[in-house]
Amino acid sequence: MPKMKTNSSAKKRFKLTGTGKITRKNAYKSHILTKMSTKRKRALGHTSLVSNADLGNVKRMLCIGK
Repeated sequence: MPKMKTNSSAKKRFKLTGTGKITRKNAYKSHILTKMSTKRKRALGHTSLVSNADLGNVKRMLCIGK
C-alpha cells in the first residue's frame, strides 16, 4: 500500500508543538489594517491553537495518527 501524502497547504499553515497540540495563525491580518486598532493587530500576530472541532480534519490532512 502506498504512503499517505500530507496535504501541502496544511503543512504550510499548521505546526505541531512539542506536546502534540497543533498551532495556527490568526485570520484578519493581511490587508485593510488601517481601521484596526494597534492593540488588535498586535494580538492577531500571535499564534492560536486549533479548536477541538477542527482537530480531526487537520490531523487527517497532516497524516497524524489519532
